[in-house]
Parts: sequence; structure tokens; C-alpha cells
Amino acid sequence: MILVPPPLYYAAGLAAGMAIDHVVTLPIGARPATAIAGALITAAGAVLAAAGVVAVIRHRTTIVPHHAARTLITAGPYRLSRNPMYTGLAVVYPGLTLLLGSWWPLALWPLAVLAVRWLVIRYEEDDLTGLFGEKYLDYRSRVRRWL
Repeated sequence: MILVPPPLYYAAGLAAGMAIDHVVTLPIGARPATAIAGALITAAGAVLAAAGVVAVIRHRTTIVPHHAARTLITAGPYRLSRNPMYTGLAVVYPGLTLLLGSWWPLALWPLAVLAVRWLVIRYEEDDLTGLFGEKYLDYRSRVRRWL
């Protein structure tokens, strides 16, 4: 069962990293260059996540993790990743870290990604297997979880 909305894991990592930064500052440096890189990375991740949301809306299913999917989406960004929204957020996170200018949130990024993997995706994949059976297993064998 999914108890926490997936974006909150990423938000918690960023917030915890910035809280640590207030105690022990660990700046990234080269501010103009890192800000530009951060903006580009954030935009790329946001586009991927938004494409996932648009695909879900077009197929009239739900983006709410604890609601059952009505359709197995295998087109659009779902051809490249079984989880384009989570992958997009995982890309947005380091981009925001560069914009924030601290290494601490980036140090916590793997924990956020692992939390989404083990506390969200694992349950979603079990649910999708139960709902769509062989069709989902075939899709899962062809398309990577992330990218």
C-alpha cells in the first residue's frame, strides 16, 4: 500500500538537504554556470514528468498512486520508461539541487529515488500485474523501469 505521495519523497530529500546546509554549508560553487545547468536539467525532467501526466489524462486513467489504473499505457513517454513521471521527478531533483547551490540535497537524492522505488513502484507494479496480467508482464519485459 502506498502511504505517501511520491513527489513528497523528493521534496523531503530536498528539504532535509537544505536543512543540513543551514547547519553545515556545502556550496556547489560556480554559481552562474550551475544555475544554468540546474535550470536546463530541471526543465528536462519537468517535460518528461508532464508528458507522463498528459498521457495518463489522455488515456482517462489516474495519476493517484493508490487508485487502480483503468488502462495500461504503453505509448508516448511510456514507450521509454514504465515510470516517466517518477523518472522526470528524479531528474528535476538534481536540477533543483544545482539551483539551490548546495551539495547536501544531492547527497540525499539516492535515498529519495530508493524510497520511490521500494515504497511506491514496487506496489504499483504488483497492482498492475494483478490488473493486467500477461499484458503488463510483457510490457515490463520490454520497457525499462526508469530510462
